[in-house]
Amino acid sequence: MAAPIRVLTAVPICDGHDSAINTINLEFIRHGIEVVYLGYHRYATDMVRAAIQEDVKALGISSYNGGHVEFFSEVARLLKKQGADYIKLFGGGGGTITGNDEAIMRRNGTDKIFFAGTSLGDMVDYVHQHYSGPHKPFRGRKPSAEMQLARKLTEIEDRYAKGKKGKRPTPAKKIRNPKSEIRNTKVFGFTGPGGAGKTTLIDEIVLRLLHREPKTRIAILSHDPSVVGAGALLGDRATMINSQNERVFMRSMATRGQAGGLSPATEDCLTLLAESGFDYVIIETVGTGQEAMPFQTGLVHKTVLVMNPDYGSRLQLQKIVMLDLADIVVVNKSDQERARTAISEIGRRLDQNKGSQILVSTVANRHRDAGVDKLCDLLTEDG
Repeated sequence: MAAPIRVLTAVPICDGHDSAINTINLEFIRHGIEVVYLGYHRYATDMVRAAIQEDVKALGISSYNGGHVEFFSEVARLLKKQGADYIKLFGGGGGTITGNDEAIMRRNGTDKIFFAGTSLGDMVDYVHQHYSGPHKPFRGRKPSAEMQLARKLTEIEDRYAKGKKGKRPTPAKKIRNPKSEIRNTKVFGFTGPGGAGKTTLIDEIVLRLLHREPKTRIAILSHDPSVVGAGALLGDRATMINSQNERVFMRSMATRGQAGGLSPATEDCLTLLAESGFDYVIIETVGTGQEAMPFQTGLVHKTVLVMNPDYGSRLQLQKIVMLDLADIVVVNKSDQERARTAISEIGRRLDQNKGSQILVSTVANRHRDAGVDKLCDLLTEDG
């Protein structure tokens, strides 16, 4: 797949109207655009930091709360302050944004406002016409380390998209080599079906790592599927709250035609992150099915399979290959009615493997959940 246009979309704080932006996101995806969706009720600082980490061409804001002049201007100011005004700013808000408002917003750095009545096709055409093409070199002052890292990740992905891998970075398998310069990075892989709560669980693990280790730095590679012949909705940031911390770097990746839950560029991106000095790298696959075995190549130190209690009959357990491969199996949402039965059935299934696999039950969206504490302990212990 060719390297698509990447944009980030979001809804400001004090604005819970996400139906419009969801409709626009879907139309963008249908026309080959990768959309990193940050969600709603987001601060300007959240948007700017996410846009920089994702190295998007443009940031789109849907605003219906009446504070658009001030909010857009603040986002533009922060982009410029960070030296990231190469990221263009666009948006809309139905009938809440007037022509006079737009004039002020454009003077303050907004590139484009779509008014009520603008067709989805016109929006798509504008994005294709104005935000396509290769990334422009950084201008002015020296870019921050975060900007440089984000751009290097983009270059790796683009090499694969063009079918020209070029010279590969240090193979990711060297993460297991004690003599490697990236030996101090621990890599965790999270996989499991869609809706099991992988993203929320990762966010809670990140919170605990940040609290337990005041100087630790964490990177997250989060994957979502590409629509064949079209774009992708990269939506894991929308449920990442604790991962907004300045010690966390998150990058959303589309599979771009590769089966199995990861991107063709994942291994090289992982290597770059490890060599950049992160203490932990967490890889989250797309929502996977029975066939997926994304971490067979020694890509990670520990593999976590996250499951929902409602997986079906016991026969289904016999067909889930990752139950044979995962180091840790998590039954999330264990406060649900069927959870006790699920834990018992999965436990018997793991006993058949006669290995050292560990079963943990969690409620990731519960404050200070003991199961998540235990999972964090298991991930960070030596061995």
